[in-house]
Amino acid sequence: MQKRKLTVTLSLALALALTASACGKSGTTANENAGETPKDTTKKSAANEPAELTFFTMGGESQDSFNDRYGNAIRKQFPNYTIKYIRSEKGTTLPELIASGTKIDIYYDSIGNFSDGLLGYQMQYDMSDLIKKTGIDLAKFEPTLIDAMRDISGGKMYGLPVYNTNLILFYNKAVFDKFGVAYPKDGMTWDETLELAKKLNRKDGDKQYLGLSVSPTHMLRMNQFSLPYVDSKTSKPVLDSEKWRKLYQTTMIDPAQDQGYKDRITELKNALPYRDALLKDQTLGMFVFLSAMPFTVAEEITPLNWDMVSLPTFKELPGVGSQAYPTYFSITSMAGNKDAAIEVMKFLTSAEYQTDLSKKGTMPVLKDEAIIKAFGQDTKFKGKNFQAAFYNKFAPISYKSIYDVTVEKSYVKQIGLMAKGEIDINTAFRTAIEEAEKGIADVKARSGAK
Repeated sequence: MQKRKLTVTLSLALALALTASACGKSGTTANENAGETPKDTTKKSAANEPAELTFFTMGGESQDSFNDRYGNAIRKQFPNYTIKYIRSEKGTTLPELIASGTKIDIYYDSIGNFSDGLLGYQMQYDMSDLIKKTGIDLAKFEPTLIDAMRDISGGKMYGLPVYNTNLILFYNKAVFDKFGVAYPKDGMTWDETLELAKKLNRKDGDKQYLGLSVSPTHMLRMNQFSLPYVDSKTSKPVLDSEKWRKLYQTTMIDPAQDQGYKDRITELKNALPYRDALLKDQTLGMFVFLSAMPFTVAEEITPLNWDMVSLPTFKELPGVGSQAYPTYFSITSMAGNKDAAIEVMKFLTSAEYQTDLSKKGTMPVLKDEAIIKAFGQDTKFKGKNFQAAFYNKFAPISYKSIYDVTVEKSYVKQIGLMAKGEIDINTAFRTAIEEAEKGIADVKARSGAK
């Protein structure tokens, strides 16, 4: 894979050289207006002069989605900017774009994939000076989001959070009503939730009802103990710990201690019941998933008589919910107009834009009570407990590495077998660690990481 690394390096070098040339031509703006400081002139020209910015994410977001979320708002705010978006698909994947010398100005991705993308392809750029120059106040952000980026960046700032999500407990009122069971409430512990779930593990005629399930990948990524996948110093898997055991046992194994539940896992080819069990089959009482779910699958959830409450908590971590799962926007090292790019970032993190996002059901990144209270107000879902998303405080975001995507596959692989009792947790962990170590070695060989 040295050939790929050389190609990427040469392409980046070419992009950086072109960037330096462009900056040399445009960076000589004089302070022509009396009374304006150079700083004011830079800000004014960057926001009002023509600029072209290309966005990219490995998430494969559609053009329509990009425009609805960001593109149209950016174009309205900056009518002199030409905003382009490249969708990740065959022919325009990140490796292909870099190999072809295509310039990406702003890269964005969720925290779970951020390191693998931006850092994995060495596109990172420290935005600290630009943030100061444009007056972006980091103190206004949810602190765990900024702390996590500083951790990823080694004390620098490779990105700014633009929107957020966390884990919430969704429930189907119809299942609870059917069996005369009281609805879940904000502030419940995992022990209380498990007791509630047992009352819903029932068979009615030929239909098997289940009490509780979670999204395994999100539960691991956003775990309340802030456990990382790998050690930050050694890059070795760190699955073998009592806290990891408790997380797996409580959230994924204990809910399945019913034969009907185990049979369902077998039907699902050893996977835990997922979103369809809640939304389509309507046989699942409670499901832990991202707080953004109602707004991303609005058509599917509308027929359901649903609501949401805060993520259950561990007794040893009272009031602590999941880690946040932000999406960061980053100015890349190859960006041709970094002043224009930071103006866009300032807009996307402004109170005005964040309020608009919050009203539409996207969790904001600013710790502003008015913006938080606006969450979900302009959606068609009225009377839902949207503030449950903010009931708990965020757990600190765990260390993220370029190996996480690979390691996670090993950590998730045998959860169904563990839940059914066909493999014990210690054996499963040993196997997962061995597979994770092989995966890490492959990533190192592919990327040239030490």
